[in-house]
Amino acid sequence: MSEMANPDLEGIDGVRMTWNVWPRTKVEASKCVIPLAASISPIRPHPDIPTLPYAPLRCKTCSAILNCFSRVDFTAKIWICPFCYQRNHFPHHYSMISETNLPGELYPQFTTVQYTLPQNPDPNNNNPSSGSSPVFVFVLDTCMIEEEMGFVKSALKQAIGLLPDNALVGFVSFGTQAQVHELGFSDMSKVYVFRGTKEISKEQVLEQLGLGGGGGRRNTGPGGGFPKAAAAPLQNGFPTPNSGVTRFLLPASECEYTLNSLLDELQTDQWHVQPGYRASRCTGVALSVAAGLLGACFPGTGARIIALVGGPCTEGPGTIVSKDLSEPVRSHKDLDKDAAPYYKKAVKFYDSLAKQLVSQGHVLDLFASALDQVGVAEMKVAVERSGGLVVLSESFGHSVFKDSFKRLFEDGEQSLGLSFNGTLEINCSKDIKIQGIIGPCTSLEKKGPNVADTVYGEGNSVAWKMCGLEKSTCLTVFFDLSPSERSNTPGTMNQQLYLQFLTSYENPEGKMFLRVTTITRRWIDSSVSSEELVQGFDQETAAVVMARLTSFKMETEEGFDATRWLDRSLIRLCSKFGDYRKDDPSSFTLNPCFSLFPQFMFNLRRSQFIQVFNNSPDETAYFRMLLNRENITNAAVMIQPSLISYSFDTMPQPALLDVASISADRILLLDSYFSVVIFHGLTIAQWRNMGYQNQPEHVAFAQLLQAPRSDAQMIIRDRFPVPRLVVCDQHGSQARFLLAKLNPSATYNSAHDMAAGTDVIFTDDVSLQVFFEHLQRLAVQS
Repeated sequence: MSEMANPDLEGIDGVRMTWNVWPRTKVEASKCVIPLAASISPIRPHPDIPTLPYAPLRCKTCSAILNCFSRVDFTAKIWICPFCYQRNHFPHHYSMISETNLPGELYPQFTTVQYTLPQNPDPNNNNPSSGSSPVFVFVLDTCMIEEEMGFVKSALKQAIGLLPDNALVGFVSFGTQAQVHELGFSDMSKVYVFRGTKEISKEQVLEQLGLGGGGGRRNTGPGGGFPKAAAAPLQNGFPTPNSGVTRFLLPASECEYTLNSLLDELQTDQWHVQPGYRASRCTGVALSVAAGLLGACFPGTGARIIALVGGPCTEGPGTIVSKDLSEPVRSHKDLDKDAAPYYKKAVKFYDSLAKQLVSQGHVLDLFASALDQVGVAEMKVAVERSGGLVVLSESFGHSVFKDSFKRLFEDGEQSLGLSFNGTLEINCSKDIKIQGIIGPCTSLEKKGPNVADTVYGEGNSVAWKMCGLEKSTCLTVFFDLSPSERSNTPGTMNQQLYLQFLTSYENPEGKMFLRVTTITRRWIDSSVSSEELVQGFDQETAAVVMARLTSFKMETEEGFDATRWLDRSLIRLCSKFGDYRKDDPSSFTLNPCFSLFPQFMFNLRRSQFIQVFNNSPDETAYFRMLLNRENITNAAVMIQPSLISYSFDTMPQPALLDVASISADRILLLDSYFSVVIFHGLTIAQWRNMGYQNQPEHVAFAQLLQAPRSDAQMIIRDRFPVPRLVVCDQHGSQARFLLAKLNPSATYNSAHDMAAGTDVIFTDDVSLQVFFEHLQRLAVQS
């Protein structure tokens, strides 16, 4: 449990690894069962990271950056690269260095440093405002009831008020058709309409908005017989300042009034919907138009498309269901049986949209609020590859949406630190191969000697693009070893392996930085002794990496049986690292470095990542997107929620995630990441209903009721998306939010063994104890 006591396990580097010492050969690595993987938070803030005001030095052979593990000859002014052993001369401006006068990057404690990069304006982009102004294009669904429309309008008005004055804002609304609103024309609202039924190319978008270079003045654009604006003057193929751009994208300070008036006038989609039919909603066309607008005005500049969607796409590209209400939206069963007629086509459309966004350097954020599905499963590829955020809620009036949406634009402590234009490059020691990354990024297909043949996630590369990233973004990198026996390079360097992560990005103020993290781990000969290997195992990271890998396999491998695969992996791990006598289950023990892992696997098997029954494809996609982008501590809570117990006689303390923790005179606080549950025991609920907390002699009871609420607010304040808060009582209908997460040590099958008054869970799942017994029996089999 010592792991849990240390709050900052990622340290200055923001890196956690499944194994902190590595076996020397591919064969030994495969026997470890859990893959060699690192979870990295590329721009996580830390007070001890120095920012250096000069350019980094690169190795002339492998282009790794000078770091504190480089060997330096101060008299000859030479440094030796730890990755390829190349000798490099220091440039002239390093001539003053000595053992007592070190540059920042050579201090042994600075394994992570940050360099300020010179602003590099896009040579093609003549728009002076694009250098440091973030760009936001809001894309609003108007096919919703008045009440929902009211909620989303007030959220948008609040957001526009929170934007920095120099932020550029654009606005697209859509229903049966997509409308681009011209904001630079405040005297009269002017709208460009696109037909919602057919796919529209970037060129067609530009031509119709009058941003293209076409000389001919036809009167009908692809949207039908709507007037076309005059073409914008072009310079190097891009719009000049004060041309088309300023008609559609204006600084927040200049267009706040226009936008607020526009929102006041904006009505829900006016097209008649027949009874028994869904509204015509052309989500795909609206997003294509927004992407085309940004591609014309600001290629290569930090920009976000923020989509607010209130229902499924039923029209044009990206359609997920027909308009006929008798046809339900696709379920997991439909996807398994290949009975979802629109699914593959929609995914293909969003895949091409993802490619367009990545090539432009732009981000798609998705805020989906509806009682039924809206197509998150199909849109996942575009959101994830562009590094966008996703929030799924039941209504635009729900705090999950309202508070999360507000967080996007907040400053200071609450700021998400939205950054743009990130690229990640990885250098590693010889014999280490990179299989790929699972998380919000796109492979740049940059080949190198360290690229592995097997691919997990975004692979075949040593560099990745992150159009959007924020303080909490976290990626999982999978490594492999080359099959040959390790070449024994002479010298002590060969005892250590090195990994270097280079992240360049543009911060919210528009400044460019390069963050360089160089870490080292030891090679060991695990065939001789596995003791050191055991000591270097990180159970929490291993559990999260297995969850990410299993989710990935469930999405990409036909007929993959996740539960069986996890069980077999766990049995192999326990067989290799457990202590036992052959065929004697009672003799089985696990080293403390592994003792929490089987419990994580038990909870993972029952989690929403593996059990898709009872969840829609949208929910499953949403849960997995968040699992893949959060840091290890948060992702571990998604897999195995934390439970705290509050009672009169003790301080708040962690409780077992078990139905036995329920008691009439206790309050429980469950944090399962997506929801936070305050659960009152029967007696506590009765006393509260009688109002004891309002009587002066029962001040202790009032404090007991308040404590979990205060702790829940602390959790909610720091989290994005904002979790759902559920306050419930024992035997109440909402108690299911707690019961679903608890170990069913008491079920209807075992009720006669249980003490009276214990809650019973109606399930056929095995309990943790039965799971352990099976595991011990199978692990010791000869």
